[in-house]
Amino acid sequence: MSAIQRQYFPVAALSTGAPQNQRFLGAGSGITNAERDKIYTWIIELANPDTRENALLELSKKRESVPDLAPLLWNSFGTVAALLQEIINIYPAISPATLTAHQSNRVCNALALLQCVASHPETRSLFLAAHIPLYLYPFLQTISKTRPFEYLRLTSLGVIGALVKTDEQEVINFLLTTEIIPLCLRIMESGSELSKTVATFILQKILLDETGLNYICQTYERFSHVAMILGKMVISLSKEQSARLLKHVIRCYLRLSDNPRAREALRQCLPDQLKDQTFAGCLKDDKSTKHWLQQLLSNLESTAAADPRIALPPLAAQ
Repeated sequence: MSAIQRQYFPVAALSTGAPQNQRFLGAGSGITNAERDKIYTWIIELANPDTRENALLELSKKRESVPDLAPLLWNSFGTVAALLQEIINIYPAISPATLTAHQSNRVCNALALLQCVASHPETRSLFLAAHIPLYLYPFLQTISKTRPFEYLRLTSLGVIGALVKTDEQEVINFLLTTEIIPLCLRIMESGSELSKTVATFILQKILLDETGLNYICQTYERFSHVAMILGKMVISLSKEQSARLLKHVIRCYLRLSDNPRAREALRQCLPDQLKDQTFAGCLKDDKSTKHWLQQLLSNLESTAAADPRIALPPLAAQ
């Protein structure tokens, strides 16, 4: 490791019983010395605005093949600040909507590196503690249908999706303190099919957590907003079917039916298209989703096993 590299990667130079240079990108990483030096160089180049764009592009290509790229990015001098600067620099282009394809591609390369950090077990908690997801929320609030904006929203959703995929309580607890649910619902209502799919996946993961389910079912306003958007999606899917998106929608409904008060409400508002044969062809080869739908309908048809003299409290108004 050169003197310049030691300045930028102080953590990498720390010995933990392994030879120097093996803390990150070491002998067990499958990275050659030449490749390792390239990665170090690109990370150093992120700090320089004149060399940052190419470094973003090259590093984003390596995020799947370099297992310790996330700790390197997080612990190297000035790198996270440079990535956040790339995000902040785009804010003026989203309102008014003047974002170009080139600007979108560049910031999405920065977002891809942040997704790498969000996915890694060593950096995920630090990523949340720094509240970095909040920097992405202005991108999720955009409504322009142009490809640069759609790509920006989809990549931003990918960062949040990488967080919830871990099924960690810490992630759900953090997201519930933010506006991620209404942001996802907005995209579920009006985004492209792919954006809708990722946004619905995020909602599904929040619902699958007990804290997330209780949060959404705590008040009538929260539950009704979720149920209304899911209902609109079912009607839309009945006209233009997508098995991938329908799978996540049905899983959200099934999870809502686990809450007694939500189950009572769903008996009244579940779309008819899920009760008839509207999606029979779409689900013909998807055994798991067919099973979820059958389980959902079974949950709604079954009578409560509890003492009928004990009335369930209604979803609270807020």
